[in-house]
Amino acid sequence: MNGDEILQMFGFLLPAVVTGVVAFYFFKMHTKNEEGRRRYLLQKDTKQHTVPVRLQAYERMALFLERIAIPSLVVRVAPKSSDKGAYENLLISSIEKEFEHNLSQQIYMTDECWNVIKAAKSATIQMIRKAGMSETDSADKMREDVLTETMDKASPSATALSFVKREIATLW
Repeated sequence: MNGDEILQMFGFLLPAVVTGVVAFYFFKMHTKNEEGRRRYLLQKDTKQHTVPVRLQAYERMALFLERIAIPSLVVRVAPKSSDKGAYENLLISSIEKEFEHNLSQQIYMTDECWNVIKAAKSATIQMIRKAGMSETDSADKMREDVLTETMDKASPSATALSFVKREIATLW
């Protein structure tokens, strides 16, 4: 083969190689766009089904926080006797049962939100224990003391509830 034949063969081969590279590039771009479109449609479909479930979880936790708020709790859970220790245990047991009932909701929330809810629960229990250690001698007097203590400051439940509301706002 002489130089002219090689040059002529290269002249025929070059357009085929360029066409092949361009076709490969466009095919790769098309495949990438299709994959992105499918992922978007899948996310859109998933979001359409998960947002209502997540909202329901936040609703349940808002209800939990409302139910463990001290004023609501002491009105709903009346003492069965005048024993202050028994009443303290009854209030704490009520909070724990409510919490255990809603434990599965944590999978629909951020870790930060769940930790705020747990902290509110713990702080509420601490307030009840603190009132239980007071010098009062009856469950009714303890009930008054717990209510009085919470009147002056924001309850842990209210703080957690405002956090939950802010987090729900981010879902939109």
